[in-house]
Amino acid sequence: MPYPAPAAATASPRAYRSRATVAMGFVTGMLSGMRRQGRDPAPILAASGIDLADAASRIPVDRYAALYNRVIAELDDEGFGLFSRSMPPGCFEFLCRGMLGAPTLAEALARAARFMRIVLPDLEVRIRREDGRAELRIAETRPLAAEPDDPARVFAFEWLLRLLHGLACWFAGRGLALDAVSFPYARPPHADDYALVYTEHSRFGAGSLCAGFQANLLDLPLRRDETALAEFLDGAPGKISMLYRRDREMVFRVRDLLRDALPANLPLEEVAARLHVSPRTLHRRLEEEGAGFRTIKDAIRRDIALARLTKTQQPIAQLAADLGYADTSAFYRAFVAWCGVSPEQFRRRLAGRGKGSAAG
Repeated sequence: MPYPAPAAATASPRAYRSRATVAMGFVTGMLSGMRRQGRDPAPILAASGIDLADAASRIPVDRYAALYNRVIAELDDEGFGLFSRSMPPGCFEFLCRGMLGAPTLAEALARAARFMRIVLPDLEVRIRREDGRAELRIAETRPLAAEPDDPARVFAFEWLLRLLHGLACWFAGRGLALDAVSFPYARPPHADDYALVYTEHSRFGAGSLCAGFQANLLDLPLRRDETALAEFLDGAPGKISMLYRRDREMVFRVRDLLRDALPANLPLEEVAARLHVSPRTLHRRLEEEGAGFRTIKDAIRRDIALARLTKTQQPIAQLAADLGYADTSAFYRAFVAWCGVSPEQFRRRLAGRGKGSAAG
């Protein structure tokens, strides 16, 4: 089936979704299989409107979805060239059709695990239920890379978890919160986004990937039929990279409110009032979506700070004020916690890289 680039979101009561962005680390990971094969990703990056030159930039999620489909079309492989054998285009559709009609989400995921065993023997998927808890485990049956933190290996686990979780949410017709996820690699540079993509309770350095959730979710009935699937497959499988965030609507609404209010530093109570919910409800909704108010606020400030330090020569004191910090020293402490260096050191490193590139 074709893999069209999803159209940009149009203005609607939910137009804030179009402002959702993806960290560059997810993009470079997606391209790692193509680079392994010696292929130049520049043409499809340009076609998707993505520039890798700015490592601090973030990619609108619709462009990421378009790139997702273009990489698959270029490689003729829904596994992005990451595995010992390719996944021919059409595997995603057959996965969905195999899950369709299952009486419960448990059976749908069991079917998905069996299907993945056929088309993707490098990774094993298992679903386990015990004492009110459930786990989705993904483990290697053969090493995906020589180094555990290889970007290709990192993306392979990220991709498969997003795929299975996104499909589970879509078939159930609701967001399914992951309580905690352990990943089998060191914390990647884009790990802060895991709080928005998966859960705030993401851990690293495990032996295999383990995503925990409430066992009663496995008893949910599937709410999608053949007609819904036909519509869903238009723009798939790249569409799944957009849909996995749909159970994060409150996260994005809060993020947009906080960003638009800068340099004002809105407290949770004020944000709740603007969203016409109680502070308790807002806290609960964010918790259900795997995020926290402080995490969202810090991520906004970090992203803006990195972008401005990369693209402008704005004075540090002015940047701190624009981000709503009461004093510059508070911004310095926050930035060092994010990046391990001061804002000036970050800028000097960027300048040094630029000179090195020019010399080369």
